[in-house]
Amino acid sequence: MSIKITGTGSYIPKIIQKNQDFQQHSFLNIDGSEIPSSNETIIEKFKAITGISERRYAENHLTASDLGALAAEKAIKDAGVDPESLDYIILAHNFGDVKSSSIQSDILPCLAARVKNILKIKNPNCVAYDILFGCPGWVEGIIQGQAYIKAGMAKKCLVIGAETLSRVVDPHDRDSMIYSDGAGATVIELSDEDGGILSHESASYTHDEVYHLFFGCSNKKSLEEDTRFIKMYGRKIYEFALSNVPNAMKTCLDNSGFDIRDVKKILIHQANEKMDEAIVNRFYRLYKTPVPEKVMPMSIHKLGNSSVATVPTLLDLIKNNHMEGHKLNKGDIVIFASVGAGMHINAITYKY
Repeated sequence: MSIKITGTGSYIPKIIQKNQDFQQHSFLNIDGSEIPSSNETIIEKFKAITGISERRYAENHLTASDLGALAAEKAIKDAGVDPESLDYIILAHNFGDVKSSSIQSDILPCLAARVKNILKIKNPNCVAYDILFGCPGWVEGIIQGQAYIKAGMAKKCLVIGAETLSRVVDPHDRDSMIYSDGAGATVIELSDEDGGILSHESASYTHDEVYHLFFGCSNKKSLEEDTRFIKMYGRKIYEFALSNVPNAMKTCLDNSGFDIRDVKKILIHQANEKMDEAIVNRFYRLYKTPVPEKVMPMSIHKLGNSSVATVPTLLDLIKNNHMEGHKLNKGDIVIFASVGAGMHINAITYKY
């Protein structure tokens, strides 16, 4: 018996925000001072580091739970399961439902309950709850879902990652160009087939690292002080990720019993192209092995960083042949990995 992903789905919003759309923004330093560079130079440097040329923003009438439900519908259909047979709906997010043009987060009721309502699932034994675990939330949701199945508490779980980060960004912070919106969903269930989830690793570093990502005031000091936006210390996150994520991935792979040469794909959280490349390079260096070509597919160039949605969306795109040059074959060893606010890290070794 194994625990496998039997269905995937994603929702990629229709609104495309290109880098040139930020040309008229008034970017400021964290102390409110002007940045001594033109927006053209700021944007060029941003693209060179992150790899992002455009990102997707949710349509005004949609919230994170709406995006999650749209992705979930596709995953349920792909898995071919009766929605009423789901035992758990686990939804990862960070900011709840934030309506367009609003600054207030809404998490009552929880987003998973809202998705269950949208899907018209009546079964009260289908338990719906949210998970707040930073960008690694979807991966952690998969880990929790498989634990329920292993314990005999469930047979099928729907795990969703949904976010509308575009609604919590500071327009005066150049880091705002990183963030995007989207949702990804998966159905995991007990299977008679070989493979599935082989091993996992999770960690929370909360001593010196807890506020590397946080809610803070705008860089424009004349704005309302009580209004908060997503903020981060990018250099600290980069250094933290490089020091810790490769080791977590190695522990996870070693516990699976498979060799580094067996790994066909690494689906890593789409945070920053340069950082992701450095993490994977250091991971392979731990095994004194060169990085294979096309082992790390990237969607960040066109989709940006949609937090909890990046990894399940990437999986769905590859599975449906929407990532040129990338595919998954039965028996392939795949590593899912993520890092984010907390600071949390996790990884899963999976046999496709």
